[in-house]
Amino acid sequence: MRVLLALGGNAMTNADGRARPEDQIEAARVAMAAVADLLQHDVDVVVTHGNGPQVGNLLVKNELAAAVVPPVPLDWCGAQTQATLGFVLMDALDAELGRRGIDRRTATVVTRTVVDADDPGFARPTKPIGRFLSAEEAALLVEHGETWEDRGAKGWRRVVASPEPLRIVDAPAAQALVDAGFVVIANGGGGIPVVAEPDGSLHGVEAVIDKDLGAALLAGSVDADVLVIGTDVPHAVLHYGTPEARDVGVVTVAEMRAYAADGHFASGSMGPKVEAACRFVEQGGARAVITDLAHLADAVTGASGTVVVPN
Repeated sequence: MRVLLALGGNAMTNADGRARPEDQIEAARVAMAAVADLLQHDVDVVVTHGNGPQVGNLLVKNELAAAVVPPVPLDWCGAQTQATLGFVLMDALDAELGRRGIDRRTATVVTRTVVDADDPGFARPTKPIGRFLSAEEAALLVEHGETWEDRGAKGWRRVVASPEPLRIVDAPAAQALVDAGFVVIANGGGGIPVVAEPDGSLHGVEAVIDKDLGAALLAGSVDADVLVIGTDVPHAVLHYGTPEARDVGVVTVAEMRAYAADGHFASGSMGPKVEAACRFVEQGGARAVITDLAHLADAVTGASGTVVVPN
């Protein structure tokens, strides 16, 4: 069995959301122990991850240094965080595998994902990223070509496009490494967004790809049987925050899409995970599971979490 495990960006921080280097290293240790459990049971694992807190840290550095050096573009931020988090995860997994006497190699692929230059998101960016700034601080970054919006009392916040991921450029490299026996970490943050020119050349763009939709695309690209989307809750929940709240267990794609259409899942949190799970199964995956790391082993067999299956 081959599993694509998608770790949320917050899985790489501490419980309070801090993302100091030591926090990320400890969080990686916990996550990779769960991966080692699967490998120990002869489950092939490909890992992808979010990078929101890590990109947020780079954006703060951009803002503080904007008067001295030009801000680093978002595609560069994506590449930097893919490499850094890949390095941290590989170190953690290598150490855990060594403790268990498991002989597996690890590799990180800095991964590009093609988006459409004409995606509607580029005409009207709506994805908020980074922290709030004063009008004066935001004005300097607007001079560097960024789009910022006045959010009232909280201040100004940057907005960018969040285009649909179409194709993972470097999926063949990831697939070759998986076939050679490597545990591969790839497509972090949904992939580095690039657009293709008529001559076939690629260039990065200022955008953020949804990490869960990127995970579904990667899962299909590496022939995964199961997609597991790791989050901080054991199940998706209907009627969340109300007395009628109930966990979603095993559910068909049609049922899950009906729940989503009824507005049960927030667009900024559980909504993309539900959409990614449905897409993966609709495209031929055996099942997709939404759960937390504590239930990962059972999630792979479909015995725990919110399990989306074919109709």
